Amino acid sequence: MKKTMVLGASTNPVRYSYAAVRRLKEQGFEVVPVSNKTGEVEGIPILNGRPEVEDVHTVTLYMNPKRQEDYIDYIIGLNPKRIIFNPGTENVELINRAKAAGIEPVVACNLVMLATGQY
Repeated sequence: MKKTMVLGASTNPVRYSYAAVRRLKEQGFEVVPVSNKTGEVEGIPILNGRPEVEDVHTVTLYMNPKRQEDYIDYIIGLNPKRIIFNPGTENVELINRAKAAGIEPVVACNLVMLATGQY
């Protein structure tokens, strides 16, 4: 399965990042929620900062481009196969860095991808 890091995870059930963790878990994906906040999502602890996580297939972003600035090197260093830029997270610098590193940037909605079998 595609281990997925949800960067910008939230403990608030009305947030899209919360729904992404829930749906990924329901569909059997290994989910790693990461945020600067503490707590858990669907029983999965939120990791803080820039945790060392191996074998990340997908990073799905739920943080605006300004907040991403401090995470660009971290995201590239995870060496995922792809980065999903959910609506409002599009970042030209990160897209270009990802392409240069051989990482596929995908500008799409993670939730739609899951609902339509495109994940």
